[in-house]
Amino acid sequence: MIDRHWDGIAAYCNPRNKVSLGFVEGLNNKIRVIQRRAYGLHDEEYLKLKVLTCMLPEL
Repeated sequence: MIDRHWDGIAAYCNPRNKVSLGFVEGLNNKIRVIQRRAYGLHDEEYLKLKVLTCMLPEL
């Protein structure tokens, strides 16, 4: 698994590309909540759209 993701791991280790862990944990939590709410739906494209729309600012 590490071999498949090595490019991403190496890019993350670059000091210019750091993302705060709080942001990552918050995003992971939102994705888990969306997955629980969408239990039974088998459309991955719909899940991707829901994740993207949860990151949009309020109108």
